[in-house]
Amino acid sequence: MRLRIGIAVVAVGACLASSHTAAQRGGQAAPAKPNVVLVIMDDMGYGDLGSYGVTDAKTPNLDRLAREGVRLTDAYANGPVCSPTRAALISGRYQQRAGIEWALSSTNDKDKSLPVTRTSLPALLKTNGYATALVGKWHLGFNPQIGPNAHGFDEFFGFLNGATNYYTHRAGDGTPDLYENTTPVETPAYLTDEISRRATLFIDRHVSTPFFLEVAYNAVHWPFQPPDLAPSDPRRTDAPRPHEIGDRRLVQMADDAPAATRADYVKILENADQGVGRILAALERNGVAQNTLVIFTNDNGGEWLSRNAPLYHRKGTLWEGGIRVPLILRWPGHLPAGKTSEQAAITMDLTRSILAATGTELPAGYRPDGVNILPMLSGQSAITDRVLFWRIVRPERQQKAVRSGRWKMLVDGGQYLLFDLRDDPGERHDLAAQHTDVILRLKAQLAEWEKDVDQKTSTQSSADQYAGTWSGTWDGAGSGDFELTLDKKDGALAGKVAVTTDAGPYTAELKSVSIDGSKLSAKYDFPLDAGAEVILAATFEDRHAKGAWSLRPKGQETEIAGGTWTVAKK
Repeated sequence: MRLRIGIAVVAVGACLASSHTAAQRGGQAAPAKPNVVLVIMDDMGYGDLGSYGVTDAKTPNLDRLAREGVRLTDAYANGPVCSPTRAALISGRYQQRAGIEWALSSTNDKDKSLPVTRTSLPALLKTNGYATALVGKWHLGFNPQIGPNAHGFDEFFGFLNGATNYYTHRAGDGTPDLYENTTPVETPAYLTDEISRRATLFIDRHVSTPFFLEVAYNAVHWPFQPPDLAPSDPRRTDAPRPHEIGDRRLVQMADDAPAATRADYVKILENADQGVGRILAALERNGVAQNTLVIFTNDNGGEWLSRNAPLYHRKGTLWEGGIRVPLILRWPGHLPAGKTSEQAAITMDLTRSILAATGTELPAGYRPDGVNILPMLSGQSAITDRVLFWRIVRPERQQKAVRSGRWKMLVDGGQYLLFDLRDDPGERHDLAAQHTDVILRLKAQLAEWEKDVDQKTSTQSSADQYAGTWSGTWDGAGSGDFELTLDKKDGALAGKVAVTTDAGPYTAELKSVSIDGSKLSAKYDFPLDAGAEVILAATFEDRHAKGAWSLRPKGQETEIAGGTWTVAKK
């Protein structure tokens, strides 16, 4: 006798509702979802904060964050420049998988952008009931229509380019570069101050719902325009390099005349720290500070005006000064105060940690490269050795690096260098000759990593290959017709199903779908019971696909019913 799937689901739904009612009678209340505020500075040096040893700058608000949370000594950016790191944060995966390995140029990369998926950090949080906002820098594409909003941010205020004028908010080519969502806007405010103001307003508006707020400051990136320039000062409007094109017109290096100064840089840094203070005050004023995970970090190593001590070199290289960054996390009641941790971490770990902290479910087929570092920081787990990878493939610079535990192998211009970072964080003592076995081991791991991240099996290419309608049948707890439609929506893969069952026909939109090579993973809410969902998996072969389905209570691994499905492309 066939099991009627509709009856089975109704029974399970009743059990779920009964359990929920019993919990309410017992006085149990589900814990409130934590808010998350992620603050990212731009081009700040590893040693530019008081808590990291600076003496010529005052950063009381970020130093307070370190006193009230966990400060990491061995944290890294995913890339030595901004776009790769930001791509890794949004995707939770090595940026090489998205094809963004260097800072996007408004001149040479005008049509390039981070592919839109339904597995971006803001998109996943949004499906978990979070209000999401990015205030500040994007730098993952120059078309506002496939900018932050398309990637899952409910609200966006900021700029799309790699750099912009602090006063006029114009990109290097002179065009306006300030947006509210996808609409160009203007404001007379100093940009760092306006970013801080907009961030506090977002907090004020969303205290009644869980929120994720990314604050991506333009500070302390060039052009080095401090907040106290007089209205008549030509530095407010003049491009430092008027003979260049695009973003390069805003570049300020040590050989430019007149040169920027460390004093200018410190003023920009201290102004951003004051903005962080206003954000922390907004959390306290609204009574949500105790239930908010606050994270502070930087997108890459510091520039030439930065203090990178005790590290060697700077932004744009894979020496420690180019990739090691400050990282501070505060979460009252979950992370200890005043702790310093040597846990190695990388930007994409923040993605995985935020998803874990918020209880956000990972969709089928989504495989983040980062790990949840919160257990190691809280003391629930011991410090874990990591194996982390970087790569620069540019005409002017060829570098690769691996960090494994205490060891770091740096391949620079074909030379294999080896450093013990626990004893030599400044990378002054090459130990390659004494430990050739370590070189060979890390070289093999690097080759395997490159082979993995260079595989071209992205969801974007699969969207074209498998778009269309696939029809067939399903069986298991009954049987019926099954139709799967896949298409592109805002550049990402989307879809829906149409199914006939013993309890009647239904249609449903896929709430997650991904294709890795020829493997499909998808999920949708079961229309016949609000407490259940259907998990789909299949393998495509030519114009056919065979797969399995599993009906489960939402958020649980227990299977209510399951079976198979077979379809052919129409």
